[in-house]
Amino acid sequence: MIRAAKALGGALASYARLARWGLALGEREPLTVVQGVILDDSRGILLALRGDLLGWELPGGTREAGETDEFALARELREELGVDARVGRFVGAWTRTGYRPHTARVYVCETSDGIGARGPLGDETLEAQWYSLGDLPETLFPWYREPISQALSAQRDPVERTEHNGLGAIWAGMRIDLRTRLRERSGD
Repeated sequence: MIRAAKALGGALASYARLARWGLALGEREPLTVVQGVILDDSRGILLALRGDLLGWELPGGTREAGETDEFALARELREELGVDARVGRFVGAWTRTGYRPHTARVYVCETSDGIGARGPLGDETLEAQWYSLGDLPETLFPWYREPISQALSAQRDPVERTEHNGLGAIWAGMRIDLRTRLRERSGD
């Protein structure tokens, strides 16, 4: 019971920071993030566990001034997962409106490295893990399922989608965060 109360207290503090950042502060310029669907025939897909809103996601991050998507993604994968990856096919762009508006540009990537082979995990990533494509974690944020599906499909033309991150997406993220805090992070 004490562990659950601590998890809930940590969640509420995290939600307050995220709400202020995602709703009140916003972004000065349109935010673009690059993310990788990192695949390996024998290991499956490599996912990252976020550090702020706890749940599994596609690894990646933001571009710095003057960077191409591919360069930025390779840099982020090295910084956050400690892996060198080959950035391949562009899967598509998901423009998300509402809470923390951004565009996620998703690429298929490959690596032969083990997690942390090229350095420690970054500050924003608590954990990284390979998952079988047929057994993705329940605590994968739902907005990553379509990009993963598109990356695995025979469809080779990039897709463009617009999604609204409203109360349903916020609630889904909070449920996953709480489930992760109570089960996965507490050892239950």
